[in-house]
Amino acid sequence: MIIDTHCHMYNSEYEQAEEIIRQCNDNNIFMILNGIDKKSNEEILYLAEKYDNVYAAIGYDHSTVDKITDDDLLLLESQLQNKKVVAIGEIGLDYYWIKENKDKQKKLFENQLLLAEKYNLPVIVHSRDAVQDVYDILKKYNIKGSIHCYSGSVQMAKEFTKLGFYIGIDGPITFKNNKRQKEIVKEIDNNYLLVETDSPYLSPEPKRGEKNTPLNLVYIIDKIADELEIDKEDMSNILTENAKRLFKI
Repeated sequence: MIIDTHCHMYNSEYEQAEEIIRQCNDNNIFMILNGIDKKSNEEILYLAEKYDNVYAAIGYDHSTVDKITDDDLLLLESQLQNKKVVAIGEIGLDYYWIKENKDKQKKLFENQLLLAEKYNLPVIVHSRDAVQDVYDILKKYNIKGSIHCYSGSVQMAKEFTKLGFYIGIDGPITFKNNKRQKEIVKEIDNNYLLVETDSPYLSPEPKRGEKNTPLNLVYIIDKIADELEIDKEDMSNILTENAKRLFKI
């Protein structure tokens, strides 16, 4: 059993989503599908109910700040009662594309962190060019979770783990020029590492340039094992246990 802790393997992102989910099931690959808006959240809940190897993380990301209403937050809260929901996500801050709505992004982020605290759910956090604000906000809440596709410094990664947050490692660790993620996996406690694909994005070598799927987890796990000089099966077991512990799978 291996667990892709962050992917978008649903029909609005991938034409053959359900076929790939079935292939993953045949290979004992489980996945946490991450929503970003009302449509994807609904798709994920449907797939999580249909397939044993699918779990749900639902939420509203930074791109939805001008659309989400109080009623939408109430809808999300009701959906959290579903037994296959293991996290609130993908949520967070992104200052790379838009910097003018930082306050709106923070408000939406914090509204969902309040729900996570209320229902004792972990969160899956998107942070791009916003690592300090993300950290400053998270430390105000009694929650745990993962920092998806982490690209910050080693020192900040250590600070996040002190808060009880895990660090998501993706396909870019397999790229020759990506020294940052290689350094991170060596410097933080491997009990705080998670493996994820962000499918259909961020395909690892040797699949770079193709649409990504959770079937490519093996390349990421193997690279982490190589960097840490750990047996690949042992590394896979560590990563699986980390995911099971955080998400209560």
